[in-house]
Amino acid sequence: MSVNIKEMQIAGVEDLLAEDPEDIPIYEPADIVAEGPEDAFTDESEDFRIPKWRPGAKIAVIAVSAAIILFAFIWEAAYSKGQAENFMNDPPRARSAVQDELGELDWVTQAFLPVNVYSRPGELLRSVNGIVIHYIGNPGTTAMQNRDYFANLAVTKETYASSSFIICLDGETLQCVPIDEMAYASNNRNSDTLSIELCHPDETGIFTDETYASAVRLTAWLCSCYGLSSGDVIRHYDVTGKICPKYFVENEDAWELFKADVEELID
Repeated sequence: MSVNIKEMQIAGVEDLLAEDPEDIPIYEPADIVAEGPEDAFTDESEDFRIPKWRPGAKIAVIAVSAAIILFAFIWEAAYSKGQAENFMNDPPRARSAVQDELGELDWVTQAFLPVNVYSRPGELLRSVNGIVIHYIGNPGTTAMQNRDYFANLAVTKETYASSSFIICLDGETLQCVPIDEMAYASNNRNSDTLSIELCHPDETGIFTDETYASAVRLTAWLCSCYGLSSGDVIRHYDVTGKICPKYFVENEDAWELFKADVEELID
């Protein structure tokens, strides 16, 4: 018995056309999907899985993320406030008052550096626990020349350096950084000390009488303001081992005499 496939196909079409169009079923995509395996698009399928959030998981993740961000903001605000409070409550006088008094001294000239990342970062000191004495290391230069060098680092970007104060060969005292801010002078003691750079006429590093007298006066005045003693006055050498200030490192007796002179003037 032979079967004519073509005739069967034609007959099938003719039968379909003969039917009432209203009786022909129309399949929607949703019906087709519903007739497939019930777990085809769920996490129960072994062959095809689409990740699902568990109930409430998305809300929990968002809540935790928000909490972390909020904590970071609160911590930063508290840290900054704590820095400011520690700074203002540093005994025996609030440091803002010390800065005001400095501005009234006729023997101190304020020549503040512009705020920049290389010589005046604008960061608050944690506290004032000491005074660090330095020497310029560039014989014959003036306080203003060295102050301008620090200021120009914002342009040259060659290094990080500055000082709270610089004392000139003639005894002139320049303040380069506000008393409540950090200077880049004393390495790991930048954040809790004030720095004084001393000019000198020659390679020996010895200071003129005018420079020496102004250094003693300024150091003693600062010690009086912050409740420090001459024991809190140190050399850059005592922080890093650098030969600075050269004359006071190579002549220990001169250094001890300097501290004794400071102690005598402390109120």
